[in-house]
Amino acid sequence: MKRGKKYVEAAKKIDRQTLYEATDAIALVKQSAVAKFDETIEAHIRTGCDGRHAEQQIRGAVVLPHGTGKKVRVLVFAKGAKADEAEAAGADFVGGEELIPKIQNENWFEFDVVVATPDMMGVVGRLGRVLGPKGLMPNPKAGTVTMDVTKAVNDIKAGKIEYRLDKTNIIHVPIGKASFTEDQLADNFQAIMGAIVKAKPSSLKGQYLKSIALSSTMGPSAKVNPSKYVG
Repeated sequence: MKRGKKYVEAAKKIDRQTLYEATDAIALVKQSAVAKFDETIEAHIRTGCDGRHAEQQIRGAVVLPHGTGKKVRVLVFAKGAKADEAEAAGADFVGGEELIPKIQNENWFEFDVVVATPDMMGVVGRLGRVLGPKGLMPNPKAGTVTMDVTKAVNDIKAGKIEYRLDKTNIIHVPIGKASFTEDQLADNFQAIMGAIVKAKPSSLKGQYLKSIALSSTMGPSAKVNPSKYVG
């Protein structure tokens, strides 16, 4: 794959073989984010889990101390007083049954996170085929199936992100934007790593965190030494 001149220049600053301290990796990745837009900086955490076993599935959520730098649009499935509560909390869209055809037939996806009250999961379940593959299905573990819609909306707007294993047992999560300070990115990264370390499945034998890399949307990646995060 042919890389642009800016990428090649940025990549020279990062030694592919070195396992950096998190703060050094953040500084390097931030310096190498040279695109014309405010790039997202992401952590890619390769685990020793086997997601085919239910007890080794990792899924949860964490509120980043400095948010994600992105405006998050929240859709809440609720009715009655809970719908009013969601609107008051600042949800971007609130509704019920009437949203099903809009999403299914009109391909409407003007939202980033879906929250639902437990009594609405029967309705939301009918959207499983379209929401599931996009990672938008509400889930109790991530705090998106809840009666406390005010807290759910507030947390998401404040920078709550969900983390989960992908098919290759890697967790991909944003830790902020290239415009963030190094300290803000470091705080967010530590919050994520703290949550992931706590989520270690008790049935896992062998190494939990195999590798950690940080990268910006268009830039090269820097490896972080995982030994610090293995209890």
